[in-house]
Amino acid sequence: MKKLSLHISPCPNDTFAFDAIINNRIAHDFELQVEYKDIEELNLGVLEGAPDISKISYSVYPKIADRYFLLDSGSALGRGNGQLLVRRKGDSGEIKTVASPGVHTTANALLLRYFPQVERVVPMLFSEIAQAVESGVTDAGVLIHEGRFVYQRRNLELVADLGKLWEVESNLPLPLGAIVIKREVAEQIRVEFERLLADSVRFAFDNPTLSRQFIKQHAQELEDEVINQHIALFVNQYTISLGDEGRKAVEKLLETEN
Repeated sequence: MKKLSLHISPCPNDTFAFDAIINNRIAHDFELQVEYKDIEELNLGVLEGAPDISKISYSVYPKIADRYFLLDSGSALGRGNGQLLVRRKGDSGEIKTVASPGVHTTANALLLRYFPQVERVVPMLFSEIAQAVESGVTDAGVLIHEGRFVYQRRNLELVADLGKLWEVESNLPLPLGAIVIKREVAEQIRVEFERLLADSVRFAFDNPTLSRQFIKQHAQELEDEVINQHIALFVNQYTISLGDEGRKAVEKLLETEN
């Protein structure tokens, strides 16, 4: 058995993609020590060099590229799936403070790219951002994951879709998150895991109901409609393989981060 530590988020796109591996629905000889963490915790973990394999925000990759290899499979990347900048309904004042899911996230990078006038970014757990904005802790907030699907149920309104701004600028899909593996892991094992993850995603697409209980064990929002929207938006052909367009989009984002 190949023993490796694996850190991913508890969000439906990750649990959907990894379900067949973690729950042994497809054959493999990996023994994985799995931990579920918030995206900024995941970013901090790879900055410290902790896990063998991890989900990360694409914007943090230049800081760890010397120690981690970017897998071709497992990415959250696409069109129409960008982070949403929201504020309280009816507010018309200048946006000076913004709640962010973390300083190392792609969401934070796009916020500062398109709204450089923001004076202060307040990092917090992604699931706490909507409430922080609604209660006036910050002028606005950047929503990711499940929060982007349910904000309209709250006293919030859209300021900007950061993903659409990226797509207009680049004419490319938006790279959000990736899976990386330590460079010290043998190439044969890396290639094997990369293929296994692609197979896991294919299995999930072919058997969409099998992972639902596992997904709900970890999700913030348990409604099937929200989970379906989440998976449809963040798991796609780029999750199986980045392909030429996916790699071009990643290069474009990372060149702006350097």
